[in-house]
Amino acid sequence: MRTDDGTDASRRTFLDARRESSRQRFDTRLARTYDEEWGEVSASHRSFLDRLLSLTRARGLVLDAACGTGKYWPDILASGRSVVGVDQSAGMLEVARSKHPNVPTACVALGDLAFMEVFDAVVCIDSLEYVGPEDWPAVLTALRMAVRDRGPLYATIELAEADYLDRVYEQARAAGYPVVPREDFDGTGYHHHPSRTSVLAWLEGAGLEIVQESEGDAYWHLLLQRVGT
Repeated sequence: MRTDDGTDASRRTFLDARRESSRQRFDTRLARTYDEEWGEVSASHRSFLDRLLSLTRARGLVLDAACGTGKYWPDILASGRSVVGVDQSAGMLEVARSKHPNVPTACVALGDLAFMEVFDAVVCIDSLEYVGPEDWPAVLTALRMAVRDRGPLYATIELAEADYLDRVYEQARAAGYPVVPREDFDGTGYHHHPSRTSVLAWLEGAGLEIVQESEGDAYWHLLLQRVGT
């Protein structure tokens, strides 16, 4: 049986459960220690963020989608731009607001974004690994719709070795989980590492094109823009 969007019902149940489990983990445990463990901004991330900001109009408005604790806000604010943060984890947003009480925030998941050409630039950093393959097209389309004209978008995709992904896929299938290739699920944590071919097809379908790309610090960094006006 399939859902209204064409996704297999068992897969939709699995993906929705992963999203809810992730939200709960960040709310109840990870939010408290996130900055201590993962708060440092890597050189490759900062380089691409700086490039995005250089392409964003002065005093422009930036959407940080899946913003977490506001890790990248100091750089955005220091550039003279404003930022709005959205995240599905209320716990992560609470930490972000404690550091930056004047930044507007909303508790919204990537899959529920509904902005229409509101922002001068959009970032979605260190977050797409939590999105299942069936949901990538809708998420990319929502990110593209959020930005005005041909404003820049910066997204990262977590990298993983092919042999590792093959191994964890076989382990998860043997345990009875309805995973598909390139998903990493051990019964608790879920990550999805799409292939380059899949990402390029999803970008084209969402009306996005690559302006600049690079690999660094275990991520594929993509500077994007809308195709056409």
